[in-house]
Amino acid sequence: MAKNGAKSGLTSAMVETIRPEAQRVEIGDGLLPGLYLVIQPTGRRSWALRYRFDGKPAKLTLGTAIAKREATEGQSEPTIGSAMTLAEARRAARAAIAAIQEGVDPAAGLRLKKQAAKVEPVDPDRDFVRLQSANFIERYAKPRLRAWKEIERQFKSEIVPVWGERNVQDIAKRDVLDLLDAITDRGSPVTANRIYATLRRFFEWLVERDVLTSSPMTGVRKPTQEEARERVLSDHELRLVWQAADSLSHPFAPMVKLLVLTGQRRGEVAGMAFAEIEGKTWIIPKGRTKNGIEHAVPLSASALEVINGLPRIGHAGLAFTTTGETRVSGFTRAKTRLDVAMLSIMQKDDPEAVLTPWTLHDLRRTMASGMARLNIPLPVIEKCLNHASGSFAGIVSVYQKHDYLEEKRRAFEIWAGHVERMASGEAANVIPMKRGA
Repeated sequence: MAKNGAKSGLTSAMVETIRPEAQRVEIGDGLLPGLYLVIQPTGRRSWALRYRFDGKPAKLTLGTAIAKREATEGQSEPTIGSAMTLAEARRAARAAIAAIQEGVDPAAGLRLKKQAAKVEPVDPDRDFVRLQSANFIERYAKPRLRAWKEIERQFKSEIVPVWGERNVQDIAKRDVLDLLDAITDRGSPVTANRIYATLRRFFEWLVERDVLTSSPMTGVRKPTQEEARERVLSDHELRLVWQAADSLSHPFAPMVKLLVLTGQRRGEVAGMAFAEIEGKTWIIPKGRTKNGIEHAVPLSASALEVINGLPRIGHAGLAFTTTGETRVSGFTRAKTRLDVAMLSIMQKDDPEAVLTPWTLHDLRRTMASGMARLNIPLPVIEKCLNHASGSFAGIVSVYQKHDYLEEKRRAFEIWAGHVERMASGEAANVIPMKRGA
């Protein structure tokens, strides 16, 4: 509700003494047309300037109305939006009127300032490799890739230590080549290939998000041409693995033996939970298998003996853990200790003996080859390994729903028997698997 002010204009006393009403009240200043004292029903008071701009009515709130200013308060001129006395409000109103006469709408300018103030400042470090790589892990790798932890490890150990404090826009093709060459030259060509694949995916993702206009990976080739591994351990080497495993600390000793007995992938065995053991079968959930297919692994008596001997640590229910909260890690160091123990056993008989390099994954291939020597049919071996290709590729996978559970159980028992004879030093005679059994 608008009211006319005194002809002589508003006074400081009026600012303080005019009582609020049930509705909002605007009282005009007789000395400066357009300036109003606005009183809310709550008693809150403010100054407003009403004017016309481009033929349209407009309003500018100048600030909170106060009757007087304490002498101890700052003497600088109040800005729009701050507390003002009557005299200060008149000066602010005259300055706004002068701007209007110059063709500037003060209310529009104030709105723009407020909008700009709401915009959060851009983090100058936001395009650093260390920050964008963390963003890549959270937004891309974790939701889509089962191997996201390995990709995270690659960034932490190989990429961020070199590029972490650089902007992704500053990484050039030559930087990529230098990084990959350094990894290859230190004797890790396979690691260089893995880093190459991760970087290609990372920079493509940055292009998709308009962080980069092009990828520095363009024209960069895989550092090393890999050949499919064909390493299969002999029975003598497998016996060394079994014997040397006992020299490892927990939980690597039983884990290595379970790798030998089941032929499953290292990550699947390392992540085993006691809740996955159902009677004499280990059910690996699809979220932990490479092909995303749930895998039932019948456990031989030897495998069950290993599992039953594991201590229960913590409340997470993990079979292979030292903390009780997370699965075992540190495979590289454990594998090195295993190799040292194997070589020590070998050199007791032959001081000049040399250990041929091998990997834990070779145990999987060794079991498959050994099962074949034991006359176990190829389709059963593929089911034991949870292979979705080979005999079960294409249209066969659509119509072939037999789970082969009993056939797998017999196969694992035969393999475990072979491992037991081999480990004890007995002659590793081939025991045929009866086709009709």
